[in-house]
Amino acid sequence: MFVKICGLKTERAVQAAVDAGADALGFVLAKSPRRVTPELAHELTRGVPAGIARVAVMLRPSVDEWERVRDVFKPDWLQTDAADFELLDVPDDIGRLPVYRDKHATDFDQDERDWPPHILFEGARSGAGLQPNWDHAAQVARKTCVVLAGGLSPENVHQAIIQVHPWGVDVSSGVESSPGVKDPDRIAAFLQAARAAEGANAG
Repeated sequence: MFVKICGLKTERAVQAAVDAGADALGFVLAKSPRRVTPELAHELTRGVPAGIARVAVMLRPSVDEWERVRDVFKPDWLQTDAADFELLDVPDDIGRLPVYRDKHATDFDQDERDWPPHILFEGARSGAGLQPNWDHAAQVARKTCVVLAGGLSPENVHQAIIQVHPWGVDVSSGVESSPGVKDPDRIAAFLQAARAAEGANAG
């Protein structure tokens, strides 16, 4: 189970995510209480062990905004709207995590689009902690590798994984003590619950 802790802003939060066993660290470079500069994202990830992905999380960036993030932060992955990748110059060595949002009238079982190899599937609005319909998420997870996001927490991630069978999960506000402030204990609890659900699915 791939686990991403998103919206990191401090060395303490980054270390908590690394210590808990996160597979990826997300840094928001768009308007948000969790926003960081490319320079801070680069500084916070200097000591991150190899094998943990550093993800630039953006929202419809301009070409100039992306190029600055690319050149200053130097992320391993870019996460942004699927359509953005048609406009941006993303080098082959930077992974792509296109964002798709739940549209409540959509029957994803009947959706014949050519899905990318990996996507992030979330609620109707980014960064708001909105939970997508898990039945819809499960439909998409049968078609491609889904990172499930939106409204996840240590309390519900186990059930989400059992129901959706995602490739990965992503959390931000669900492991905070207040907006933008990560709680190390909740980060650890989220990882523990996700790993336990992974074992249950495997069984």
